[in-house]
Amino acid sequence: MNRSLLRNRSGIVFTTSSITGGGSTIFLRRPWLSKKITISAFSREVYKLTIVNNITIIQGLVSLEVKSDHIYMHLVESAPFNKGKMKVYAGVPGNLVAFVCRVSFRRGFDGTVSFLSKTQLIDHYIESLGAIHIGGQRMIIETKAALKLIDKYFKN
Repeated sequence: MNRSLLRNRSGIVFTTSSITGGGSTIFLRRPWLSKKITISAFSREVYKLTIVNNITIIQGLVSLEVKSDHIYMHLVESAPFNKGKMKVYAGVPGNLVAFVCRVSFRRGFDGTVSFLSKTQLIDHYIESLGAIHIGGQRMIIETKAALKLIDKYFKN
């Protein structure tokens, strides 16, 4: 996996890595997470985004579940220092979503990913991820958009 984040102030690009939480059940608690994430080995997988040479600092997290015909994304969360106008690294959510799309392809789901969006972010996800609003807060990323995200965030 060869992905990168852009450090906003310096313009330097850092290589990233994703690491899954293992074990049967893990409880992750970070001050910047709005809720505790419970990961069951039988239903959810959680990946953290870190910089290759600094794996102790989590840049963002994604929680996903393998459904019968797609991947459902329960949570995508950036660390607080990667949010807003003063964020340290740009591209954290995009990296995580592209990773989930890649997981979807590897699991035989043609890149299909679904998730629930906050109402105020629906248009943003349509524009930035190529997601389709399918009603209520439900959104889906289909094959073509998934390929674009993977191409944008993965070099290999």
